Amino acid sequence: MSLAWINPDWPAPPEVRALSTQRSGGASVAPFESFNLGAHVGDCAEAVLDNRRRLRALARLPAEPVWLSQQHGTEVLDLDGPHDARGAAAPRAADASFTRRAGRVCAILTADCFPVLLASDSGAAVAAAHAGWRGLAAGVIEATVGALALPPSSLLAWLGPGIGRGHFEIGAEVREAFLRADPEAKEAFLPNARGRYMADLEALVRRRLERLGVARIYGGDACTYASPERYFSHRRDGRTGRQATLIWLEK
Repeated sequence: MSLAWINPDWPAPPEVRALSTQRSGGASVAPFESFNLGAHVGDCAEAVLDNRRRLRALARLPAEPVWLSQQHGTEVLDLDGPHDARGAAAPRAADASFTRRAGRVCAILTADCFPVLLASDSGAAVAAAHAGWRGLAAGVIEATVGALALPPSSLLAWLGPGIGRGHFEIGAEVREAFLRADPEAKEAFLPNARGRYMADLEALVRRRLERLGVARIYGGDACTYASPERYFSHRRDGRTGRQATLIWLEK
């Protein structure tokens, strides 16, 4: 089976390049079959390296993506800083990254959380953020937009595959974590018969972006949980792989 990915459908400038992988076409075996790009989930290290090599070659990436050690927090990594930006073996602890330089690849790994891509309409900068509920409630979107230091109205956003509302059950404490900062976010939580809530994570991501002034938001229509043939889902499968969502500026 051939390697598969999707290209964002958004009006980003031509120098902005991005893709989001699917799970087919790789070297990993069950339960990580087959195009797992996460090195932290228990998969064979050589299979992950092979998958990453395939991605770089077939997608014609300008460099190895800068893989992060994602913590469900708000740390944003500047890929133009003095650190090693070549995708070193010891990834930096962060949940977002950004660059203003061509040839540096921002990367986010997910298996239900939403990957959020940002690009300036001038093509001056790009960013990628990991938006699970913890990081989202803590402010990872705000931190990423702030790190770009550009008017939010100049930014475009694209939401990659994430878990849909009908599959994301949470407790009251998660709902309260969002309502403390934004009482109107209550519309994103639907009570269920188990005394818990079904959360619309996509709507919560959109609210955070819109409240900052990012009005042009695309994507968000692919559910990881509902598409086992295309996407890894931690909620659905438990022990599983990770897909990657990448963005970079073309040289």
